[in-house]
Amino acid sequence: MARPRSKIDITCQNLKCRYFLKERGKDIVKRGKNRAGHQQYYCNHCHKWFVETANTPLYHKHLSESEIIVICKHLVEKNGIRSIERITGHHRDTIGRLLEDMAEHAEVMNEYLITNLELTPFECDELWSFVKKNKRRLSPAAQLGLKKVMRGFTPA
Repeated sequence: MARPRSKIDITCQNLKCRYFLKERGKDIVKRGKNRAGHQQYYCNHCHKWFVETANTPLYHKHLSESEIIVICKHLVEKNGIRSIERITGHHRDTIGRLLEDMAEHAEVMNEYLITNLELTPFECDELWSFVKKNKRRLSPAAQLGLKKVMRGFTPA
């Protein structure tokens, strides 16, 4: 007799699947962890694998969640990218890419910072002001994401 499945809070991340981001009727199974320690899932409808970080700023990052949290906390404290490089031992390009991915997924990242890291909205504003200061290096998608979380944004 097979043991019952545990409750899975994630939905299919495949754009072509008819159950993409749908809770009803999903058939997703946990299938181990990858090298970065992220849970892997398998959709029995579209037969695709994905990880828990798909469609998030943490996707395709070889850093652990705790390392990303440390980098975010240093960014909130307005440390420069090179000083964060010296403190954490990660290359400045890695920190810069993380910063750009955070700006592209600004709304999701803002919610993550407030709920998981227990930062105040004021501390998040400090982080986004630091990112805005360096926005000349950001892609157009990142600049659009940044506008969404800065004060004065009104959705169309």
